[in-house]
Amino acid sequence: MGHVAELAGVSVRTLHHYDEIRLVRPSARTAAGYRAYSAGDVERLREVLAYRRLGFGLREVAELVGDPSTDTVAHLRRLRGLLLERRDRADAMVAAIDRELKARAKGLKVTPEEQLEMLGARLYDAIGSAYTATRRTEPRIAAQIWDALGDAQTVLNVGAGTGSYEPADRDVTAVEPSAVMRGQRPADAAPCVAAAAESLPFGDQSFDVAMAVSTVHHWGDPIAGLREMRRVAHRVVVLTFDTDEPGWQDRFWLTRDYLPEFAAVLAGFPSLAGMVGAIGARAEPVPIPWNCADGLFEAYWRRPAAYLEDHVRRAMSVWTRVGPEAEQRAVRSLSDDLDSGRWAERNSDLANLDTADLGLRLLVA
Repeated sequence: MGHVAELAGVSVRTLHHYDEIRLVRPSARTAAGYRAYSAGDVERLREVLAYRRLGFGLREVAELVGDPSTDTVAHLRRLRGLLLERRDRADAMVAAIDRELKARAKGLKVTPEEQLEMLGARLYDAIGSAYTATRRTEPRIAAQIWDALGDAQTVLNVGAGTGSYEPADRDVTAVEPSAVMRGQRPADAAPCVAAAAESLPFGDQSFDVAMAVSTVHHWGDPIAGLREMRRVAHRVVVLTFDTDEPGWQDRFWLTRDYLPEFAAVLAGFPSLAGMVGAIGARAEPVPIPWNCADGLFEAYWRRPAAYLEDHVRRAMSVWTRVGPEAEQRAVRSLSDDLDSGRWAERNSDLANLDTADLGLRLLVA
């Protein structure tokens, strides 16, 4: 036992405790009566310690490693996803600190929200607390997504967030890396696993269909995540964004006239053709209703004053990514144009439209 404790970097007392609570029980004894760990015991200990070092409580760890449907490979994939999330969190903290240092160097006022942004670290942790106010299922978009699910009975919802667009008439399993988002899921929502899209802790072809709604642009490696969805499911349905069309930045007046930084936000995003090719999909346009119930970035294309509301912007990842300077400038300019009538004059063609194609695409494979 002492040798195992030394290799694992824990005390013998810790191993005794794990044995007493039946978390990791050595399967054999030496001739002298000492506990002896088999290869399988060491494997389980490795999983326990890895989850513990990621901050899971002993009860949570016991449930995770005791799940009979999850094998070693699944645990490794889950652990990899959680570690990627932690890496992303650290990267986001550095980026938030850099933004604040830049703002302070210019003598700009840093709001309490901006000061606390670095503690949120991950993008969804920074914006997640506002999601329940404006982000909800839009029935017309949901109908198109659910129609694409076809006759699937088992559904994996990747990057599930708070649970919007999860079909109530299917057997749904959710995957969401952000603890803030998981914490806001309704009590009757589908069970949710803490993992990242790039490392899904499920076996090949475990689900009839894997779906992902307005989340791919937040993944560290979108193509890897899409391929993982393809691996674990027979079919794939993804709501994403098209950046292939020439001049795509000008489709939406907000990015064309007020927020040119939006193009940089998606600079590293894979092409629509690349995503289609990765999973062998077809792409369908997803029109956005003028009175869209889901407060996604493009939702208020015919209701421009909504973008002046802080609680509306806080539930949109774009504003966090472009930074406070660009956000404040865009809001001031839009407010001035709404007051002067310039916005209405420039966008008069939108007044009689019921829907708009602003680049949302549904990939069906």
